[in-house]
Amino acid sequence: MDYVEAIMKWVVAPVSVFVWMIYKTQQSHATDIAVMKATMASTKENHDREFKEVKENFKHVLEKLDDIEKALRK
Repeated sequence: MDYVEAIMKWVVAPVSVFVWMIYKTQQSHATDIAVMKATMASTKENHDREFKEVKENFKHVLEKLDDIEKALRK
């Protein structure tokens, strides 16, 4: 019986604490990763929208330049 108690005290308890600490750390990392993914997705959406706006504005500028060129050629 002394061996079982010693094994529980010096092997099982420290290993279970170690596993519990790893589990808590993993849960924290999983939460951090989920937050980073959400932030990255939001940032990507904003950049895509801004890029689309810039592209449309540039297209309008080129159209206006074409109109000015046509007017000058007349």
